[in-house]
This record gives sequence, structure tokens and C-alpha cells, in this order.
Amino acid sequence: MPVRETVLENGLKVLVQEVHTAPLASVWCWYRVGSKDERPGTTGVSHWVEHMNFKGTRNIPRDQVKGIIEQFGGAWNGYTWIDQTTYLETASKDALDRMLFIEAERMDGCLYDPADCESERTVIISELQGGENEPEQLLDIEVTASAFKVHPYHHPTIGWLSDLQSMTRDDLYGHYRKFYTPPNATLVIVGDVDTDDALKQVDKHFGGISPGEKPARVRQVEPQQQAERRVILRKEGTTAHWKAAFHAPAFSDADFFPLLVADAVLNGAAGLNIWSLGSVARPQRSARLYRALVDKGLASSVGGAVLPTQQPFLYGINAVVADGQTLAAVEDAMLREIDRLCRDGITQAELTKVHSQLRARLVYDAASVTDIAHQLGFFETIASWRDYHDVLPRLESVTLDAVHDVARRYLTASNRTIGWFEPQDSAEQGRLIAEAPGV
Repeated sequence: MPVRETVLENGLKVLVQEVHTAPLASVWCWYRVGSKDERPGTTGVSHWVEHMNFKGTRNIPRDQVKGIIEQFGGAWNGYTWIDQTTYLETASKDALDRMLFIEAERMDGCLYDPADCESERTVIISELQGGENEPEQLLDIEVTASAFKVHPYHHPTIGWLSDLQSMTRDDLYGHYRKFYTPPNATLVIVGDVDTDDALKQVDKHFGGISPGEKPARVRQVEPQQQAERRVILRKEGTTAHWKAAFHAPAFSDADFFPLLVADAVLNGAAGLNIWSLGSVARPQRSARLYRALVDKGLASSVGGAVLPTQQPFLYGINAVVADGQTLAAVEDAMLREIDRLCRDGITQAELTKVHSQLRARLVYDAASVTDIAHQLGFFETIASWRDYHDVLPRLESVTLDAVHDVARRYLTASNRTIGWFEPQDSAEQGRLIAEAPGV
């Protein structure tokens, strides 16, 4: 069924797609605000605001937020990333009015009780510290921060600890009022609904919300990287991790899909739905990096990700070092395979195979009303929902020469940041801390 796009008088964009395969409806409310919209001193504010917006509103007591959807047998959630913040409910179609009511309240009626802000500070700091105990996650944060010197993609979505400790209730509420406005949002409804009836319900709940002011946008442009950068983390742990991050094109750039194909050759095909990215295993066993590292016992796993973003981000490649092997050996094998791709390109057989794999993954990306609604809203936040419908033609247009060209231009030494996580046992870690300057 076609997508109906409507814009209310207050600027709220509404996308409705009828899917009558089951008596379900999925509602997503998207806001064009993420960690790239934050400034030093308030990093992590978008994610913290997301947490606060589950704490009740003027007309929904905090202890009833979950129950409204669960009484219809539904599910709810939300997330924040670098370009967007979103909230969702999927339930029986009879719950559509209640789902819209919740999102209208969330847009304009959240309370930000000071006590709730303080309790959530503790929760988020605990979440950050828990992530710091995950070597792969910590390495990703440090490599990303080293890869970006100017652009606010530098900041982790959860924020830096010093900012989380110092932010106030007014910082949170001011961010909420600045970005949670109808013109900065897209409401997506997909499922067993009648479009005209759904739009009437949307207007009832959202039509009276003030449009607010248009928020300022990021203007920083990351300068071209001139030399390889390196990060070495030595912390308590049991397993070594290796990572490389190459500056990569935005989703709307013509180079995006050739690089996606290059990643599929190296790591196996992955889809473009970051909500369900890990729900279907990659076909990795014939991929180049799997054969070069996992089959040869150097790594226990390898992976990569070309993620669709509004502005140029990173292409990450990672490996978990196998027991008895070294980071140096893993890096040597990794860089040999990347250099071979840059030198020789890919074969026609590989291109044909990954085209087929990626087509299948794009089908998995829209396997449910929840996934369809996610994809429409996600791509609207970074480009346009219409661009989501153009992904197959863009994929099919990728040629051998295009893949070879992007590999030679992006997968270079001067465009990469390499990270090592070297695990230390507790005694060694204690000695390093004791010998650190100033301790």
C-alpha cells in the first residue's frame, strides 16, 4: 500500500501506511535530535531527556505509562542515537487512539520533576559505567572520539561523565522544549488502519500543540583526516579487541552503497535497519575477513558496519582476538585484506552474491509493521522516507568500478583510526594505576 504524507498546520509531518496482514498497528514518533545536536557541557542530554519522557505527563501518571499499552497486549520502547530520538508502541489496532494520546502527551506534556531528574542521573551514570566495563563498547567510544576532532559525532550518545554529573533539571527541560516541537517531529503509523480515520485521530491529539521555534542545527564540518590515528586501551579484562574506523559517506552520498557492498564482501551482508540489525545473522563464512581471520584461528569473530547517517560518519571494522593470538597478528591480517580490496577490487561473482544477500537483508528490514514504521521514520530523520523506497535501485546500480573506487578513496591509512584493547589482569592493572603520573 502507498504511504500517505500529511503535514498538520503546526508543522507535524504524518506518514500513514496501511498493512492489513494482521490486526496490529505500530506508532513511532521521531524527533530530529540526537547527540550531534549537543554542545560541550550538555553531552548526553538527548538520551537523558528520552529517559525522562517515560516518567509521566500532565495527564498520564508515571505509574500508568506502561499499563496503557500493555493492557492491549502491546509493546513500547524508545531509543536515542546520533541523529534522532524516537518512541514507539505496537499493539492491537484498537489501541491506536491510546498510542496517539501517549505520544501527544510526550510531545507537549512531560513534567521533569526535579526528584525524577536526580534519580535518573544515577541510573544513566550507572549505565555509562557499566558500558565502560564492556571492552568492545569502551573501545568504540574512544576510537570514535579520536576519529572526530570537530564534528559533534565525536560525543558518545550517553554523554561524558562530567557533563552527566553537572547538568541541571533546567538543562534537560530546556532541551526538551527546544526540540520536541511538531515541525521537528515525524509521526509514523503503519498497520491495519484506515488512513482517513487515523489522520482524524492524529489531528485530534496533535493539532492543538504549538509549533514552537525552529531549533538551530549543527554547522561544524569535520576536516579531512591527514594521518592515521591510534588508540591503545589497557584495562582489566580477559580478551583482546581490535577496531578500525574509516571516515565514511552520509547515506545520501553516492558513495554510500558502493561502500555498503564493499563491507558485504569483507564481512557478509548486513541490512540498514539499526533497530533490528542483529536479529538475523550475517552470511559470513564465505566473506573475506572471516576466511582470513576466523578460519585461520586468529580471531574468534569479525564484523563491520556501514550505518546510514545524516552527515558523514564512520565505517567500523572489528575483531575479537582468539585465545593465544596477538593484536599485532590480527591487525596484520586485517590490513592485508583491506589493502587487497583497495588494490584489486572485487570480482563479478562477489558482486552478484552480495547483491543477492543485500536484497534479502532489505526484505528482513521490513519484516513487520514495527520494522516498516521504523524504516519510514528513521530515513525521514536523516534524509527522506522516499529515499528508503529507493534503496533497491541504488543498490542495483552499484558496479565493480564503483566499489573499487570507494575502497581506494576511503579505506586508506590516512583516513583511519585504529584501536587496540589490551586486557590486563587485576594485579597488572593495579600496578599500572599505582605508577601513573600524579598517583
